[in-house]
Amino acid sequence: MTQLPALSLAAVPGRRHKIIEAAQEAERRGFPGIFGPSLGDSLSLCTAIAMATEKVMIGTSITPIYTRHASDYAGTAGFLHEISGGRFRFGVGVSHAPAMSRLGITGGKPLSDMRQFVEDLHAVPRVGDLPPIVLATLRDKMIRLSEEIGDGMVFANGARSHMGHSLSNVSDAAKSGDFFIGNMIPTCINDDKEAAAAVNRRTLTSYAFLPNYRNYWKEAGYEEEMTGVEKAIADQDLDRVPECLSDRWLADTTLFGSETEVREGIEAWFDAGIKTPIIVPSAVSGGQMQALQEFFNLWD
Repeated sequence: MTQLPALSLAAVPGRRHKIIEAAQEAERRGFPGIFGPSLGDSLSLCTAIAMATEKVMIGTSITPIYTRHASDYAGTAGFLHEISGGRFRFGVGVSHAPAMSRLGITGGKPLSDMRQFVEDLHAVPRVGDLPPIVLATLRDKMIRLSEEIGDGMVFANGARSHMGHSLSNVSDAAKSGDFFIGNMIPTCINDDKEAAAAVNRRTLTSYAFLPNYRNYWKEAGYEEEMTGVEKAIADQDLDRVPECLSDRWLADTTLFGSETEVREGIEAWFDAGIKTPIIVPSAVSGGQMQALQEFFNLWD
């Protein structure tokens, strides 16, 4: 029997009540965690889920550190930690320059900014105990920092073949203890494997435009693909970008195909050292609710 993964839920306008109901269903089915991405207000979503559930772990994966003051975040995180009974994991990250520039925010140096943010968070008075802090990670220096100053790390769209290298930066004590090690995995379940792959390729194409991701995927062994993406961008031939993303790369960073193939893929992520695979479901036909139903059907 495949171990159960965690689930990513986004608070999409107009469907927020249904998302809370989906979280309750996930808890009833025994899934170990529910995580809100930076899309939507994930902290509000976590608060609502904390009030509507009793046992399931909840968390942000992730919240950008630049969009609110550390003292404001500390108050919210302390509140969530208390009302959830310690079930909340505060996942934080530096996000990406294009996303921040759209908000009129200019980030600084990721490592030093993250170190300062966590230090500032812990220095805020009268917020109560804080939850475990989980750092968004891709490359080696941030991975090492996550153990130095945090309580866990979470990848998004990590390459499974590269996890052996990535996790070599983490101590054996962290790997075997309560240190959180997660990865957000785009997932599409459908017997039409090509159609499911096409959905995931569309999902990940936007990430290929981000320099941080391209550098990570080059390090993970996809130099040819990322060099092709960079040439397409330089040529302003943006429609060519998805064509540069190989099937090998897609199979290494996402899950797609039949129920059996996806279950086997989830087990492979556990075997790769990811303690908490976080499934980000999409559907060939339909939106988030259809994708969630297909995910639940996987375990019936």
